Amino acid sequence: MSIPGLTRLRAARVAVAVVVLAVAGSPGLAQTSQDIEAALQAAYAKYKDLKEGKNADYIPALAKVDPQLFGIALVTTDGRVYTVGDVKSEVSIQSISKVFTMAKVMEEQGPEAIAKRIGVDATGMRFNSIVSIEFAQKELGGPEMNALVNPGAITATSMVSGGSRDDIWQKILAFHSDFAGRPLRVDEEVFKSEAATNQRNQAIGQLMYAYEFIKDNPQRAVDIYTEQCAIAVNARDLAVMAATLANAGKNPVTGKQVMKADNVPEVLAVMATAGLYDDSGKWLYRTGLPAKSGVGGGIIAVSPGKFGIAVVSPPLDEAGNSVRAQKAIADISAQLGGNPYEPQAPKLRTSQK
Repeated sequence: MSIPGLTRLRAARVAVAVVVLAVAGSPGLAQTSQDIEAALQAAYAKYKDLKEGKNADYIPALAKVDPQLFGIALVTTDGRVYTVGDVKSEVSIQSISKVFTMAKVMEEQGPEAIAKRIGVDATGMRFNSIVSIEFAQKELGGPEMNALVNPGAITATSMVSGGSRDDIWQKILAFHSDFAGRPLRVDEEVFKSEAATNQRNQAIGQLMYAYEFIKDNPQRAVDIYTEQCAIAVNARDLAVMAATLANAGKNPVTGKQVMKADNVPEVLAVMATAGLYDDSGKWLYRTGLPAKSGVGGGIIAVSPGKFGIAVVSPPLDEAGNSVRAQKAIADISAQLGGNPYEPQAPKLRTSQK
């Protein structure tokens, strides 16, 4: 393995260790409701008129989404829900779904199934890179990928068990719904739009099959992956999903244990190292939060043991991440002491009223 590869591997191990400690030892969010509401209101007021970025347009249906849509939701691990802005309008979940399908595979086969079949390192290349597949296979002799880029995500979808396409799909949809705490649906317009323009993902699926990452039926894997990206969610849904990860796999609103607590640290570690496309390192450096974005305009972020937060705002930066969402989440987390890498200063640990 190359020296850069070793460096990334050590970084991933450090990220796992820190997240494990955060999940196991965090004392929980101690801010009052007034503190949390004030942080959300301040971020909303600061960024609601921001005009930076533009909607994704390589999927035609996404270009039509209202760019003014802006909603923020935060859910604490004790089930308190705070919202501001438009948290009811739905967008397609897109790449945020990769987190939960990866988690489903871990639930069925254990975290090592992801590490061995796909890998857990950042590729250093674009999320839909084909070159990264060739590089991993030819130069490194094995996977130098992760389940949050398209080749790894399509492979993860192919790994969900089931006797038929419908069996697999219903498992994936039900798992997402359990995280959100309500039955979710597919935005059929987005699904059809993506299915008509996903030739690159079809090529990725075939290449992953050729190299035996995908063991069978790559066309089905791509089709199911495309449908999972079209699941419709709002900001509140996404915040509950993030809070379930923050709460060691237990949905803090419904009380359902959605996934094993033991598998959560590995999910968060991959989010930390690869959740925001090419800007994952910059994001982690600024916030310390495991996060995942989607080109539909959503971002989720997790403060282990404290809260999950989500923002929906469709205009994206050049890396494919929502501009408003990044800024709002960073501000709110800083105000509430969400960074798990930071020492918990006494002034940020006010008592609950």
